[in-house]
Amino acid sequence: MRYTLMLHYQEMSPEDLGPEVLAQGQEAMRSYAATLQQAGVLLGAEVLQPSYASTTVTVQDGKLRIQDGPFADTKEQLGGYFVVDVPDLDAAIHWAGQAPAAQWGSVEVRPGATHTVDGAWVPNS
Repeated sequence: MRYTLMLHYQEMSPEDLGPEVLAQGQEAMRSYAATLQQAGVLLGAEVLQPSYASTTVTVQDGKLRIQDGPFADTKEQLGGYFVVDVPDLDAAIHWAGQAPAAQWGSVEVRPGATHTVDGAWVPNS
């Protein structure tokens, strides 16, 4: 079954972190990705740019509203994600617990769904 492991942690600039902490964090994430790859469960991953680079789109009263930055003002950001294919939720939780981001913030585990030809959404298996 496919799960997306969404990495949430406090948003800090490279300057705030400092070069040593930034390098340690990047190495921890590279190592984690390599471990998922070696285990044969990694389907995809992406590091996201900081939330200030985002654009939020909503429709209110039929009118498109575009806002620079994230929708919610928060100290945490969605910093990236991993998509894994594992047997069940317990296995997804196991891998999420090994994510370095679990020590810095939280890892949200969410099952995926696929859009079928007839228009239905069905859980991935």
